[in-house]
Amino acid sequence: MKKISIVIPAYNEEGNVALIHQKIKEVFSELPNYDFEIIFVNDGSRDGTQKQLEVLSSQFSEIKFIEFSRNFGHQPAVKAGMDSALGNAVISMDGDLQHPPELIPQMIKKWEEGYDVVLTIRKYPKEISFFKRKTSDFFYKLLSGLSDVNLTKGGGSDFRLMDANVVEVMRKFNEDDLFLRGLTSWMGFKQSAIEFTASERVSGQSSYNLKKMITFAFTGITAFSVKPLYIAAYLGFLFSAFSVIGYGAYVIYAFVSKTEISGWASLIMTIVFFGGLQLIILGIIGIYLGKIFKQVKARPNYIIKNKNF
Repeated sequence: MKKISIVIPAYNEEGNVALIHQKIKEVFSELPNYDFEIIFVNDGSRDGTQKQLEVLSSQFSEIKFIEFSRNFGHQPAVKAGMDSALGNAVISMDGDLQHPPELIPQMIKKWEEGYDVVLTIRKYPKEISFFKRKTSDFFYKLLSGLSDVNLTKGGGSDFRLMDANVVEVMRKFNEDDLFLRGLTSWMGFKQSAIEFTASERVSGQSSYNLKKMITFAFTGITAFSVKPLYIAAYLGFLFSAFSVIGYGAYVIYAFVSKTEISGWASLIMTIVFFGGLQLIILGIIGIYLGKIFKQVKARPNYIIKNKNF
């Protein structure tokens, strides 16, 4: 009997962990040829998530949990679950039921057909705001355009199945700023995708706000590409050329028209413009230097406070 490990990061999901366990259990009741385990990773929750997990794990042998010493983030939580999973395949999914457990049989079927990785492509329901749709689309376009990985629109969901051999490769990565969606695409292997419509969160509030989305985008771009550095260099050359050509043309015009070369306003605007450009370029370089600074420390992605297996 093959075993499927379900990895679920949980941050303030007190009202969802029991429900998602029940949903997954119902799914596997119709898959008698498969055993399963659910690994909840408590990512520093501030509500009663940990207490709820302890109660559930004492009642159901398939439930396991990992408790972090503090909040380390979604990606390290998924990585921690993968590091401890013992299944022939590992499925990662969120704990808010926006990733439908009913899709698991289709994912397993694709896996049995020979695919090493089964991705999911998120389709938003009509109730989702226009702003959410557009920012999500922009994120995937920006990431695909500026990085060396190609993410399909809506294909960056962390709801995926990975064969045990792929998970073993994933365990060897020790990057500080984890971007598992990009790593999954970068690794290769035989991959397939399934579309799904995201459900509404059952309880609690999402902590994934616009600020985190922007930070996540920067993490993905800088983790897989140095294109922003090239763009900064190109901008430097481009604007330097424009300034030399433009000022030369202005000097020639002044001599021809016999006018004075004035300039306090234009000088100040030029200084402000190029000063801002320099700050942007320095900021891009600083991001990469910061990533190197954190990486060379070789600190762990997460610290486990407690686990029941």
